[in-house]
Amino acid sequence: MEKAEKIWINGEVVPWDDATVHLVSNTLHYGFGVFEGIRCYKTDTGPAVFRLREHMVRLARSAEILGFSLPYTLDELVEGTREVIRANGFEQCYIRPLAYVGEGGMGLSYEDCPVSVAIAVWFWGEYVGKGTLENGSRARVSTYARHHINTNMSKAKACGNYMLFQMARTEARRDGYDEALLLDSNGHVAEGSVEHIFLVRDGALVTPPLTHLLDGITRNTVIVLARELGLEVREELFSRDHVLTSDEAFFVGTGAEVTPLVELDRRPIGSGKPGPVTKQIQEAYFTTVYGRSNRHADWLTYV
Repeated sequence: MEKAEKIWINGEVVPWDDATVHLVSNTLHYGFGVFEGIRCYKTDTGPAVFRLREHMVRLARSAEILGFSLPYTLDELVEGTREVIRANGFEQCYIRPLAYVGEGGMGLSYEDCPVSVAIAVWFWGEYVGKGTLENGSRARVSTYARHHINTNMSKAKACGNYMLFQMARTEARRDGYDEALLLDSNGHVAEGSVEHIFLVRDGALVTPPLTHLLDGITRNTVIVLARELGLEVREELFSRDHVLTSDEAFFVGTGAEVTPLVELDRRPIGSGKPGPVTKQIQEAYFTTVYGRSNRHADWLTYV
């Protein structure tokens, strides 16, 4: 990531280096907070944030799941996002809203602690790894299992949940892979460290159901676009060997966008190269987010 100049905190745009949190902070100590990941794209008619309102709705719902409310309306958060992008002069950037308890709550109780909201922006290129959008990524099955449905609030994009994903991704990177693939507690394929996974089998797309997974906005986008292309999309449970015997596979997420997965545990998937269906989905996705088609113009919020 590249450092920006300004950050939006509690309704004010402040210098990056002045955006601080006290050491005695519930969120810092216990991971109690919620966040979002959003992208702004450079279009022919100016910077545009992709599905901004849907992301802010999910942020509010994540807070509700954890038991608190955001101190700002959706309209205020949308405008705060546009304001901080303009303040930094970005044409394209990654956006990180964060709702957190900035001070107090050391006894685990947070009820009397004020909730703060920050919106940071920075430049972030290919998340999974340089060149992976074009050439594909390599993953390993993680030694860590995806949270059981009753272990954590899996529908909340909660800060504390991501310690697991951070450990899984670090393990994969240390072993020479781009990404981790996590199984659930029953051995079914769940997701990447921060991405949903799709398989291509006999021309159809197959992805795990959302039973204990975050309701991915990029996942939803890909499903909509795929069906518009005439592709069948199925939600099914499947095991790791189902991945190895697929024709193609790819990860999706705000950071990953649509990243081909060409190898799992040093074994090629399909031809071992990004396949034609994956490339078709990639093209439809980037056509949409860069505003090259008016079909989903309502998904873009111009800055």
